[in-house]
Amino acid sequence: MTGDTVECFNCGRANPSWAQVCRSCGVPIKAVAARTGPQTAIPTDQDSLISIGVAVGSILAAVALGLFLSGIIPDAPPVLDSTPTPEPSITPIPSASFIPSSGPPTGETPAPSAPLPGTVSFGLGLNRETREVINPTDTFGPGQVFAHSVALPAPFGVSEIQEEVIRIEADGATLTVVQPREGSNLPVSPDAQIAGFSVNTNGLISGPGSWGPGSYILRAYRGVELIAEGRFTLTN
Repeated sequence: MTGDTVECFNCGRANPSWAQVCRSCGVPIKAVAARTGPQTAIPTDQDSLISIGVAVGSILAAVALGLFLSGIIPDAPPVLDSTPTPEPSITPIPSASFIPSSGPPTGETPAPSAPLPGTVSFGLGLNRETREVINPTDTFGPGQVFAHSVALPAPFGVSEIQEEVIRIEADGATLTVVQPREGSNLPVSPDAQIAGFSVNTNGLISGPGSWGPGSYILRAYRGVELIAEGRFTLTN
């Protein structure tokens, strides 16, 4: 600084002594003179540069350390369920079957799977005009009349039907055919819707060829078609 000029403390250029601001950098001359060093947007003094360098170095060191550690530490293994969920199993359901017994003619004779068109009724006698049973019962003892009638909602349409008799054994599952339907033809009127038959129970309960006491199923057939079914019991 001389008597005629003033040196700018920011950029170092000489300015007239009466200048208020530097003609080169535009910094006020008086403000610059009061400072200890040049003023710029970025600090240029040694202390500031050292502080900035230390901060930048710390940041770079932290980034480098993070990258290094991520490379040497393996990923955690996937966690598996300690108790796997069991798959449901399918348990087969046993199906019922009929076991024929030894002795008289036997057969499986399964129960009908659909409703039958006709019905079988049992009683101690028959109405001679209508052929329907009288004194209805399904239990018969010695010396009685075993009567039964077969009824359809429409005429039989044939001149004879067949009847099969099956004994239900003591286990409740085994069925024994005591009278096969082959050869057991009974006459009916083709135009009739009901037919009745009767016999004495003595020949059914005891004696040669008798069925004996027990529970029975009577099935009526029209040809190969099962048209009606009923149950009865014979006692001593």
